Amino acid sequence: MQLEKYKIQQHNDDLLTGHQRRLSFAVSEIENAEAIIQKLVDFQIAIPSWALGTGGTRFGRFAGGGEPRSLEEKIEDVGLLHALNQASGAISLHIPWDIPKDAKAIKALAAQHGLKFDAVNSNTFQDQADQALSYKFGSLQNVDKGVRKQAIEHNIEVIKHGIELGSESLTVWLSDGSCFPGQLNFRRAYQNTLESLHEIYAAMPDNWKMFLEYKAYEPNFYSTTVGDWGQSYSYVQKLGDRAYTLVDLGHHLPNANIEQIVALLLMEEKLGGFHFNDSKYGDDDLTAGAMKPYQLFLIFNELVDGMDARGLNHATDLGWMIDASHNVKDPLEDLLQSVEGIMMAYAQALSVDRKALEEAQAVSDVVRCQEILQNAFRTDVRAIVAEARLRAGGALNPLGLFRHLKVRENLIAERGLKTVATGL
Repeated sequence: MQLEKYKIQQHNDDLLTGHQRRLSFAVSEIENAEAIIQKLVDFQIAIPSWALGTGGTRFGRFAGGGEPRSLEEKIEDVGLLHALNQASGAISLHIPWDIPKDAKAIKALAAQHGLKFDAVNSNTFQDQADQALSYKFGSLQNVDKGVRKQAIEHNIEVIKHGIELGSESLTVWLSDGSCFPGQLNFRRAYQNTLESLHEIYAAMPDNWKMFLEYKAYEPNFYSTTVGDWGQSYSYVQKLGDRAYTLVDLGHHLPNANIEQIVALLLMEEKLGGFHFNDSKYGDDDLTAGAMKPYQLFLIFNELVDGMDARGLNHATDLGWMIDASHNVKDPLEDLLQSVEGIMMAYAQALSVDRKALEEAQAVSDVVRCQEILQNAFRTDVRAIVAEARLRAGGALNPLGLFRHLKVRENLIAERGLKTVATGL
């Protein structure tokens, strides 16, 4: 299903008067509104191919109907999102869930929808039907050299697929670890993992980056071999200049100060990018900004400050991607909400009076520092975000138009009610 531009234009025409009224007020409240709008226009968030279908729990998965049955249909779905919000201009693939049968044709289809390919993701946390050895006791850390070799070769295969599609980065997330004390020699597991990562790193083209993700627990609940940002940082420091830590907002122990982690990684030039989501208890993979919008704002506050300090391009020098699971929501609606939540947090962070904040910090005026940040967070930036979409050619109310056009109903009619997307 493709969304005709005239339908977006009609939708915008109907909402334009109210939008302009709200925008006029927002611009009067936000000093650098025009610069913020342009940064929002430039900012793109990659959509993961595995998040286009319904997620699941350990106990069940309840498909919502009309899920994409192929990589081509996944690209079409991301194209729909991008047409609506003009901020979802990239797709991130997970191999082997989404191996292109014809890379040239897939690349052409993506371009037709205005999309490029973001980081490609390897999968050594599941056993595939045709693989020789099992990852039950780990992959890159495994005590069996044959298993490690198989996992290394898989990552190199993923790089080759990425090269064909024009991607320039590889994301490695490992479920490697242990469930019980004594099961694993921690030092040997670290050394095996580092040696394996060195081989994968050496196979990357010179213009590629490696993003090493971390996670505190799950599916191994006693130890994880890349368990936190410090462990990831230790690996990427040893790997080389093109290896970076990737932050998934759900991959921390409760109440972790993620904004401080972000600030330090950025300062050390080892922050590679993000997997955006939200959580209440653990790695819940909920809609970005749904549970902890102030934390998301504080993270972006550190990002804006740190990127500006280093002279980085906000849109291109870090990797931005959603990683969510939609257990009870329509996946496309959830992704629209996540992109909106991310863009709002980014806009609020851009509106922070940096000069005033630095002056207050310099004299330890704690109350003033808090007021400056909370004033920015409490500022309604929805009209600013909507204006950026409008200028880029998107819809003023993407979710409203999605429902008005009955997109999900049309996808069900086209694909069927019982389709299930590949992935988790």
